[in-house]
Amino acid sequence: MTDRHFRLEIADRVARLTLDQPARMNAMSPSFWRELDAILDTLQREAPARALVLDASGKHFCAGMALEAFGSAIAPDESSAASRANIAPLLAGMQRTFDRLAELRMPVLAAIQGACIGGGLDLVCTADMRYCTRDAFFCVQEINIGMAADLGTLQRLPRLIPEGMARELAYTGRRLPAERALSLGLVNEVFDDTDAMLAGVMQIAREIGSKPPVAIWATKQAIDYARDHSVADGLRQMGWLQSGLWDTAAVAEAIRARAEKREPVFADLAPLRHFTDA
Repeated sequence: MTDRHFRLEIADRVARLTLDQPARMNAMSPSFWRELDAILDTLQREAPARALVLDASGKHFCAGMALEAFGSAIAPDESSAASRANIAPLLAGMQRTFDRLAELRMPVLAAIQGACIGGGLDLVCTADMRYCTRDAFFCVQEINIGMAADLGTLQRLPRLIPEGMARELAYTGRRLPAERALSLGLVNEVFDDTDAMLAGVMQIAREIGSKPPVAIWATKQAIDYARDHSVADGLRQMGWLQSGLWDTAAVAEAIRARAEKREPVFADLAPLRHFTDA
């Protein structure tokens, strides 16, 4: 059995990141976080794609935290006040990995089959859009094992579905089936099976990839900002975004391509440079 958690493929401007430990229901061991963090760093800095599809191999999307994680070096230590003080920084590091996924310069589309529970739900709540198969279900599993969810579900899920329903799921640990998730707006579409789902999601990702990347990035930033601020603040931020990211060449190319009945050609995002790279 491979120790790697992910398989990354890039084609047609779309990156596909697959959770790839089906025999373990793609459970999250400590190495999961290190590997995901490294992949996200590359995707963010180099922008080798214009959209990211997050999917999983096997019958289930993700079973959440692996059992061995609770007995490993990342397990919370409550033996003393001094050790408990380290729990918050420990969680912050894991939370930051999921934040990095949410903050990618490209849209993230999650394709979910079977079980998506615990940390798996934390993970997909960071995506821009979610799609699932008819057999998929979601569960705030943490409450069923005696703890509160601590990696983002309690913060993000109430922004995706009605708060009362998010509370019910978080308090009871009940399963949320695919059709109910669709009716609540947690997922965009329900597909009959995994093949149909991946075909549909990859098509959407390729469509996103055909648009100007700077405009997509600006749109993502505007939607994220508006979610957490007033309309007035969002409109003010939109002015700043547009003044900084307006691309006359991209607008002209889009209009010209439409007139010439061809696909437009847009420049990719430039790689990010950090001060420490110098």
